[in-house]
Amino acid sequence: MEERALVIIPTYNEAKNIEPLVEKLLSLDLSIDVLVIDDNSPDGTGTKAEVLSQKKPGRVFVLHRPGKLGLGTAHRDGFSFALEKGYERLVTMDADFSHPSEIIPLMLEKLGEAGMVIGSRYVPGGKTKGWPVSRKITSWTANFLARFLMGLKPRDCTGAFRAYRAEYLRKLRLDRLMARGYSAHLEVLYYFQKARAAVVEIPITFANRKEGKSKISSREVRETLKIMFYYCWHRPELPA
Repeated sequence: MEERALVIIPTYNEAKNIEPLVEKLLSLDLSIDVLVIDDNSPDGTGTKAEVLSQKKPGRVFVLHRPGKLGLGTAHRDGFSFALEKGYERLVTMDADFSHPSEIIPLMLEKLGEAGMVIGSRYVPGGKTKGWPVSRKITSWTANFLARFLMGLKPRDCTGAFRAYRAEYLRKLRLDRLMARGYSAHLEVLYYFQKARAAVVEIPITFANRKEGKSKISSREVRETLKIMFYYCWHRPELPA
C-alpha cells in the first residue's frame, strides 16, 4: 500500500486562494491529505478551511493558531501533527499558487531516494516568473550567504516548496529549533545535512502571487541573518 502523504499549508489572509488550492491538491492522483495551519486570518481563511475540513473529513485538517506566530513555528506545528498521525511523507508549500502543485507527484517519487526534495528555482530548468530585479537580487544573495556561511549545499536553500521523509524529521528536536520565520527553511536543511540525508532538487517555475500580498518583512531579513551567522559560528550537531 502506498504511504499517505500530508501537504502542510501555512496561511494568513489567503481566503481567495485556499479553497481552489485544496481542491486542486485533492484532485491529484495521489494518496495525500492536507493540513491548513491558519494564524487567525482576519479575512476568514480559517473559516473557509474549516468548511473544507467538514466537507472532506479525514482528508483536510485545520490547525487554528491565535495570531501570526511565524512560518517556522507553523511548519514545526505541522511536522509535529504529521509525526503524531503517522505520516511518513510530508510536503510544505505556500497557499498563493506560487508553487506548482502538479510537481508534487514527482517530489514524492523522488523521496524514494532522498530524505528531502526541494522544488528548486535555481537548478537547470528552474526559474522565477513575475519577480522584480530587486527580489531576484535579494533571493540570490540569501542563497549565496546560506551556502557560504552555513555550508548548505543545494542551489535553492530558501524555498518553502519541499518534500520530507519523516524518519529524518524524527532526528530533530523540533522544540529546540530557533527560527520563527522563513529562516526555518535554512535551519531544517542544515540539520538534514547533519543527519546525512540525501537532498535532491528538481526544477520548478516559481510564479509570483496573483492574490494577496507578500509577507516578507524587515524583521524576517534580520532573523535570517541572525540564523545564518549563528550556524556559521557554532556549527551545532543534531540536538540530543
